[in-house]
Amino acid sequence: MADGGRVLHHFKHFIFDAKNTILFVGFQAEGTTGRALVEGADKIKIDDRWYMVHATIKIINSFSAHADYEEILEWLSSFNQGIKKVFLTHGELEASESLQKKIEERFGWSVVIPKHLQSFDLD
Repeated sequence: MADGGRVLHHFKHFIFDAKNTILFVGFQAEGTTGRALVEGADKIKIDDRWYMVHATIKIINSFSAHADYEEILEWLSSFNQGIKKVFLTHGELEASESLQKKIEERFGWSVVIPKHLQSFDLD
């Protein structure tokens, strides 16, 4: 998502040069530097300093380390015991709500999309 780590060092040295291309492989979450770049940001802030974006920004969406909803449903169907509650804690809200509906319809399980800092008693 380009919000930390070694990639920021590379951005500092390469993002300002129009001869360079920065290639993202996979989804960039809303609110991240990676998302801002693929959506056309003209500058990014790293360590309290602004860097102009002159490099070409490209994205290949065909690579992902995440399962799609069909793969998640297939994985969930492998559980022999009934599930009391499913917590969806990763992904954008619209996609989470869609998955929530699919799980509830297919399995009849309770599905929760927690709000930030919300806590639950798991007894």
